[in-house]
Amino acid sequence: MPVSARLLAAAVTTATCLCATAVPAAAAPESDVVVSRGVTIPAFYTPPADLPAANGAVIRSEPLPLALSLPGLTGPLPGTATRLMYKSTDSNGGPVAVTGAYIEPSATWRGNGARPLVVVAPGTMGQGDQCAASLALQRPLLVNGKTLSVGYENLAIYRLLARGIAVVVTDYAGLGATDRLHTYVNRVDEGHAVLDAVRAARSLSGTSVTPASRVALYGYSQGGGATASAAELQPSYAPDITLAGTAAGAPPADLIEVTKSIDGSELAGALGWSVNGFLQSDPALEPIADTHLNTAGKAALKDLSTMCVGDALLSYNGARSTKWTVDGRSLADIVNAQPALKDFLDDQRIGTLKPASPVRVATGTSDNLVPHAQARRLAADWCAKDADVTYEPVALPDLGSALINHFTPLLTDQGDAIGWLTDRLNGKQATSDCASLPRRP
Repeated sequence: MPVSARLLAAAVTTATCLCATAVPAAAAPESDVVVSRGVTIPAFYTPPADLPAANGAVIRSEPLPLALSLPGLTGPLPGTATRLMYKSTDSNGGPVAVTGAYIEPSATWRGNGARPLVVVAPGTMGQGDQCAASLALQRPLLVNGKTLSVGYENLAIYRLLARGIAVVVTDYAGLGATDRLHTYVNRVDEGHAVLDAVRAARSLSGTSVTPASRVALYGYSQGGGATASAAELQPSYAPDITLAGTAAGAPPADLIEVTKSIDGSELAGALGWSVNGFLQSDPALEPIADTHLNTAGKAALKDLSTMCVGDALLSYNGARSTKWTVDGRSLADIVNAQPALKDFLDDQRIGTLKPASPVRVATGTSDNLVPHAQARRLAADWCAKDADVTYEPVALPDLGSALINHFTPLLTDQGDAIGWLTDRLNGKQATSDCASLPRRP
């Protein structure tokens, strides 16, 4: 069995352990909205025509049934979930509806102060609306013959809830909400969605989150980029939010470098999600894409726009962008030759602003999917701005697969990352590693 298939099987097994059964996509009420690939999602995810003015304002909410929920003395375990739709602002300054979920834990917070809140920014889930992390809380394993989605972020969410920490998870702009395409790895869209999730959770009634609750951010891979972006955007975009700490694992801080590394990898489908997201954010780039993409490339982008990460692993494993372009050049080569594309990706670079709160950057030393060197450079860039940075290189051997090299540190470092965040939520000061940050990766 190929390594990518083994990894996918392991992820499916993990998700199955977190839920009683896989929920068939066809078993949906008539009021649900058919999105794509034979999958239905609740009508809740269709945004209204008019959105509120305030960022973080809750547009609507409803109870969210968790796939794993057991009776407890103080309420259902691990907690009570609420599905959310809230208002945010996209990278063009326009209003956007973002969905997500808030989970009130049943466990008691035994740390200092009021019950804290952590925003979980999901890693790569895909681009189809059915892939949203909030839906994965309800159906951690979605298999219907046309799509495969695994709610692997549920593990981090449940670990936080077990500590008595309230959790709000964001679906990002366009993932879940059906009015636009998900702007995959757009740093501004994602950073804003993370910060506005805090505002939305604070405004909910009937929760134990108070104005005195400390707030922290957790994410890995796409989520690591989202939390890293949120940490450095917070001083300007959300000065009303004080962050106790941010855990950014394997952040894709330099998309030019990441584009090179994922081309031809097991997760090559992410190239399509990136291009689709860029065109959603900046339609002025469409003529460039139209000029350089051949029929196969355009078909791949359309196909991937409805896929989850499991689908892409099975359908686009090892795909090379040279097969998608008119002249056989890679997407990375085309980006370097097109100033408009290069400028767009340069503008996505994380690390140009200074976070005002402690940040922890963790990256696998053998990660060659979201390259270790560019993640380490993010930590160094922040250190150069006198930020409070904890840098954690996760030392692992090369395991023979770019995807496994990237995925393994998510599991091996997650406990330490959550422990570091818990210390910040307890009011303990972080110790910066900037003085000893190695000059080389």
